[in-house]
Amino acid sequence: MAEARVERRLAAVLAADVAEYSRLMGADEEGTLAALKVCRRDIIDPQVVAHHGRVVKTTGDGVLVEFPSAVDAVRQELPFR
Repeated sequence: MAEARVERRLAAVLAADVAEYSRLMGADEEGTLAALKVCRRDIIDPQVVAHHGRVVKTTGDGVLVEFPSAVDAVRQELPFR
């Protein structure tokens, strides 16, 4: 019987969610959803792209991101060189 080849790779994985999301939704559902949409568009998505990652899955208030390089995942670009 032929053995199946196992593909291995290193990656960094980020799992994040919004603290106090249920409370925020209870207090102001429309405002919370609007703020979350702005955070995704203006902060999270551009940083994922800048660090060569990809969003694997989103949940109501969470995101699962994979970075193929641990170095790229944590590299901080300095505003000057």
